[in-house]
Amino acid sequence: MERLTGLDASFLYLETDSQLLHVCALLILDPDADDIAYEFDEFKAELGRRMHLLPAMRRRLHTVPFNLDHPVWVEDSRFDLGYHVRRVGLPPAGGERELAELAADIAGRPLDRTRPLWEMWVVEGLPDNKIAVIAKYHHAIVDGITGTNMMMHLCDIEPGKRYEAPADAQPVHPGEPNDLLLAAEAALKIPGKLGMVGMLPKTLGILGGLVQRRRANGSGMPLPFTAPRTPFNKAITPHRAVSFTQADFADIKEIKSAFGVKVNDVVLAVVGGVLRDYLESRAELPDSTLIASIPVSTHETTRHERGTNKVSTIFARLRTDIADPVERMRLIADDNRGAKEEHNLIGADFLQDWAKYAPPNTFQLAARAYSSLKLAEHHPVVHNLVVSNVPGPNFPMYFLGLRVDGMYPFGPVFHGAGLTITVLTNDGDMDFGFIACKELVPDVQRLADAVSEVVTALLKAARDQS
Repeated sequence: MERLTGLDASFLYLETDSQLLHVCALLILDPDADDIAYEFDEFKAELGRRMHLLPAMRRRLHTVPFNLDHPVWVEDSRFDLGYHVRRVGLPPAGGERELAELAADIAGRPLDRTRPLWEMWVVEGLPDNKIAVIAKYHHAIVDGITGTNMMMHLCDIEPGKRYEAPADAQPVHPGEPNDLLLAAEAALKIPGKLGMVGMLPKTLGILGGLVQRRRANGSGMPLPFTAPRTPFNKAITPHRAVSFTQADFADIKEIKSAFGVKVNDVVLAVVGGVLRDYLESRAELPDSTLIASIPVSTHETTRHERGTNKVSTIFARLRTDIADPVERMRLIADDNRGAKEEHNLIGADFLQDWAKYAPPNTFQLAARAYSSLKLAEHHPVVHNLVVSNVPGPNFPMYFLGLRVDGMYPFGPVFHGAGLTITVLTNDGDMDFGFIACKELVPDVQRLADAVSEVVTALLKAARDQS
C-alpha cells in the first residue's frame, strides 16, 4: 500500500466528465522491418511476461473514507490483463486519418477507477502490414519522464526479444486496507495541514525575489492570466480530435546550431509558426502573442522522493505576433533564458509543496463547479495551450519485439486551454502529437500539416546564412 502524493492525487481531483486527465501515446510498429511474425495473443502474452517490471500497472486506487486524505495504491487482487489490452482493426483502406480518429475516440473515454488506470489498444489493418498501439495512462501514475521510462521497460534495442515468465508469476496479494485505520490516520494528520500556513512566507519571499529581478532586468516570463483569448480558450467538451506528424531531428539540430539556440527554442518557434498559420487562416490571430504553459521535469532536482509527478511549469511567449520565423525563434530564445532564471527562483518543489495540502473534497467540488459553470470563459485566459517537449531514445527501439516507426504523445487538454502539443524525439525523428477539444479546434490536421512548412522555412534561413 502506498499513499498518493498531493500532486499525483490532484490529477484525480481535477478530473471531470469533460476534463479527462490521462495521457496517451500512439506507437506505429513495423513487424516486416526485421521479419518478425506478429500474432496478437503472443504480443499480449509478452506484455504479461513483463508486468512484474511495471508494478504501477497492477495497482488500483483505494479511497480513504470520507476523502479525509489522499487515496492509496493497492495491489489489484482481480487484475485481468485481458481487460486492459484490447484488439481493434481499422476499416478497409484505413490510413493515418482513420487512425487519428480512433486515437481521438479512445482519448475521449474515461478510465475505470475501480481498476488499474491504464489501457492498451492494439490496432491492426494498417497499410504495409504495420500495427499500432494506443496506450492510455492516467496522469496520476505517469508524467513525461516516468511515462517514457515505463515505455522503455516494454522496449528493447534488438528485435524479437522474449522474456521468461517470472518464477513468482502469481503474486501474493496483501488484502484490502483497513478503512477504519485509514480514517484514523487521516484524522491524526489534520493538524499537520496547518503547515500550509508556513508556505505563505515562502511564497511571499519568492514573489519578492521575482519583483526584484524584474526591476533589475525589465522583463521576465509572461504572467498567467495575460494571454489573449483564442477560439480554443473556452470550456471544453469530452470530445477529442487528434493529429500527428514527424520532422527530421537532424533538421532541428541544424537550425539550432546555425542560430546558436536550444532545441527547445526551435520546437517552440515551430509551434508558434504552426499556430500563427492556423489562426491567420481563420482570421482569428490575436495582435499579441500566444502564451504556452510548458511542463518542466524536476526529477533531477526535487527533494521529494515519493510520487510519480515531479514537475513544475514555465510560461513562454510563442511570438505568434511575429511573421518572420527567424526573428520569432531568436525572441523565443531570449525569453526562455529569462524564464529559466525565474523558474530557478521559484524552485523545483513549489507545486509539490503546495499540492500536499490539497483537500480532496474541496478540490473535487471546485473542479466540478468550474466545469459545469464554464468559468474558464468568464476570467482572463491563464495560458493558451500546453506545449511539452519530452526527450526520447536516439536509437532504434523494439516495442514487445516489434520495430517502433513512430511514437506520438498526447497529453490532456484543460478547461480554458483546449489544445495540447507534445513533442518526442525518437530515433532521428521528432514526433509531434496534437490533441484538442474537437469543437474548439475543428481542423486539428491543419496543425500537423503546417509543421513541415515551418521547419522548411527555418532550415532554408539557416542554410542561407551559412
